[in-house]
Amino acid sequence: MKLNNIEHVYFDLDHTLWDFDRNSSLAFQKIFELHKMEVELNDFLEVYMPVNFRYWELYRDNKVSKEALRYGRLKESFNLLEMDTTDEVIDLLAKDYIKYLPVNNHLLDGTKEVLDYLKPKYKLHIITNGFQEVQHTKMSNSGILEYFETITTSEEAGVKKPHALIFEKALGKSKANASNSVMIGDNYEADIQGAKDFGLHSIFFDYHNKPEPIDEIRIKTLNEITSYL
Repeated sequence: MKLNNIEHVYFDLDHTLWDFDRNSSLAFQKIFELHKMEVELNDFLEVYMPVNFRYWELYRDNKVSKEALRYGRLKESFNLLEMDTTDEVIDLLAKDYIKYLPVNNHLLDGTKEVLDYLKPKYKLHIITNGFQEVQHTKMSNSGILEYFETITTSEEAGVKKPHALIFEKALGKSKANASNSVMIGDNYEADIQGAKDFGLHSIFFDYHNKPEPIDEIRIKTLNEITSYL
């Protein structure tokens, strides 16, 4: 079933197009080697990933600052591993992680193929809660920047998805209407519910295998987008 009268397609970036988990793992591998950290990468990631997810939810809800997120997710992860790590080392790791994260450029399966399919038919855009200083670099390094006409970050908008103002900002920049726009993302609350509340159509990319039933279009692979657009 195709979505009709769509002119603008908005994508989330991390966990939707850009392979955040893989690129993040490579960044941690690099900085642990640089700083001679005696920690097994897989052991660290096992505790870090749920901690990081929780901190991003707190950041999205304005309960922690960007600086608190960058420090706290590392501090808490090392505590869980019972590693005695100084604040100075954590600050260095946090800075180097942001430095090396966009160096890697792996995309999720089907990203380039889907963008090539959509580009001649629609105007493509990004709406992201990620940090402004790294999102553009990620897109440039991974070779997808040229596909998108506008990029709206939460730092630019002053609010984070699912807040209505970030969608208002994005649609204003692209001169789009909610009725002829669709949002595609992996976070149900931020991307899908936020877009729906603002009047956009939505396609939920179920990257995290959400168990609950939902009423929206749900896809498991990016290539399935071609069934709807």
